[in-house]
Amino acid sequence: MTADTCRRILVVVLRVGGGGACLAVFTVFLPTAWMAAIHRWVDLGEFPDAPVTQYLARSVSAFYAMMGGLTILASLDVRRYGPVITYLAIATMAFGVVMIGVDAMAKMPTYWTLFEGPPTFVIGLAVLLLNRRVGVNVA
Repeated sequence: MTADTCRRILVVVLRVGGGGACLAVFTVFLPTAWMAAIHRWVDLGEFPDAPVTQYLARSVSAFYAMMGGLTILASLDVRRYGPVITYLAIATMAFGVVMIGVDAMAKMPTYWTLFEGPPTFVIGLAVLLLNRRVGVNVA
């Protein structure tokens, strides 16, 4: 695969991933009743409607949206932002590993753990490898 093909794939991966993360902005403003319904729908039981639950659900969603925006920004010039993309890739890989542990400690369902941590790690690894293949001095 040529460096230019890798660059194009990297741009797509960053934009799709960043765009998906940006969608979390809508959950910042999601009515609590909807959060509770989704919570039940994914088989997590009753939603604990407490101030800390509200704070965590909404602030994490806002953080995801912010990181999505940064990821899209980095995709606009992957050569220029190569070092930032390297950081995002390594941080994403670390986040995937951490989330496996968090999911286990929180006793999340197996399907949740399998579809969160491992794919996050793999996406981070793919971004790292593509970024290196683009051939930019990335740190």
